[in-house]
Amino acid sequence: MKAETSGGVFPVIRHDDPAAHVAYRNGEPITAARFLADVRFLAERLVPGTHVMNRCADRYHFAVGFAAALLRGQITLLPPNDTPELLRQLADHYPGLYCLTDQPMADSVLDQVLYPPSPEATGSDFVVPAFKENQIAALIFTSGSTGQPTPYAKRWGLLVASAMRAGRRLGVSKFPGAAVMATVPPQHSYGLESSVMLPFQHRLALTASKAFYPADIIKQLEMLPRPRILVTTPIHLRFLNADSTPVPHADLLVSATAPLTTAMAAEAEARFNCPLIEIYGCAESGQTALRRTSQEVEWRCLEGIDLSQDQQGTWASGELLDRKVLLNDVIELHDADRFVLQGRTADLVNIAGKRTSLAHLNFHLNEIPGVMDAVFVIPEANDDRRTRLAAFVVAPSLSAESITRELRKRIDPVFLPGQRFHHKERPRRPTGKLARQDIERLLAAASAAQQRSATADIVFSEDAPCASGHFPGDPIIPGAVLLQEVLCALQDKTKRFANICQIRSGKFLRPVRPGERMEVRWAMTENGDIRFDCSVSEQLVLTGIIGDDGAAS
Repeated sequence: MKAETSGGVFPVIRHDDPAAHVAYRNGEPITAARFLADVRFLAERLVPGTHVMNRCADRYHFAVGFAAALLRGQITLLPPNDTPELLRQLADHYPGLYCLTDQPMADSVLDQVLYPPSPEATGSDFVVPAFKENQIAALIFTSGSTGQPTPYAKRWGLLVASAMRAGRRLGVSKFPGAAVMATVPPQHSYGLESSVMLPFQHRLALTASKAFYPADIIKQLEMLPRPRILVTTPIHLRFLNADSTPVPHADLLVSATAPLTTAMAAEAEARFNCPLIEIYGCAESGQTALRRTSQEVEWRCLEGIDLSQDQQGTWASGELLDRKVLLNDVIELHDADRFVLQGRTADLVNIAGKRTSLAHLNFHLNEIPGVMDAVFVIPEANDDRRTRLAAFVVAPSLSAESITRELRKRIDPVFLPGQRFHHKERPRRPTGKLARQDIERLLAAASAAQQRSATADIVFSEDAPCASGHFPGDPIIPGAVLLQEVLCALQDKTKRFANICQIRSGKFLRPVRPGERMEVRWAMTENGDIRFDCSVSEQLVLTGIIGDDGAAS
């Protein structure tokens, strides 16, 4: 192998045998010689310029494109999404920007270069390209979870150094030639570092495809030889743990952080029969610290990263960083390289003089049996919701009432969500992130849907006067009062029925007694009527249909 490794120059891969495996596609190995031939072939076909956006979905194509851009001296842009508005902003800011893709993008404002078929011959010379440590390799953008995506330049030398030190802490030398499978895209800081840089700098092999659902993850792991490493997120782990399908043994699990609980980590270790190491980091600082979650609360920084604190918060600095970075997290600092993570700075919540964090609330919401995924959000402070939180929940087998009942056992009632929105799908991106624009979109959609369907709780006090004498010795809430309370709730939420309305149908299924909480659910029918049902302790007590007086029935 011909490659300079001194004088501040580092090779793109450290595989020193042309036949060494650098990747797997559909279970078949790709050699180092094949990879380098593909890099040279693609580099010749990239258009002139200084910046390229790599949107290849196939991880091998991405890796070849990343190396080819380095060979051409081009900087790879890795934005969090490819929405038309963001692409327009990038095109304005980076003149000549083009897109490398293996899946043509419709109506893109950028010129596109389609990933070409591989050349037939690999060539006889095995020459590994090496690049100067100060060459800017990528601009990695923040996810937008705390606002507008912001780019951070990553020098090749620091990417290599970070990958080398993370690999040593992960102990990957115990798994020579391991296949590294990832459930996260390489266009993200964590995905680039753990699923591309890690295998390339430790003579491991990446996998081309990106699995998302448990069945796909299990199938693709089974296709790979041992040893094998799974790079994933807490969201994927939660669904893998919930899936009853037996999983193949792995040799190491690597996970992004939050919301990963000790119990979830321990369960994943038992299922895959291997240790799980959690990585803490962000686009600003890259991978920063690691811990074995099932056994440790405390995080330990990578060698070359130190933490310090002042009135602004916690700063990361050191030889692995070009500059001091203010971390967007609440950190309990034990030493310059040891800490406990308390939650994100932007996640702090103060209601009625009581303080907590969204991380704390999310932990307890996700710990409820039957909740597959859930997240608390803080709605915009533009109405009376500013003192109430909202929650998006994926829990097909649970009612809103049962979730609230369980939450009351776990958190202070002042933090109970004023709005609960149920979803069939996970409200997250493949990386496990939920960007602020995603939250705003979910809230807007839920607000629109609430005009057609919603829920409300009605509580009857133990000494409700309407039950006095109705009936002696066995008090119940009169049916007329139940209907009146339902109507008031509908008037309050839908702004309808202010005048005369018509009860088109009503059916009482069981009595409601003083002290009970009645949950009302309703939805608008096609003709504009509202169909409602009421339940106590998840048992139906009343159903019916209400419409405006004179409306068609």
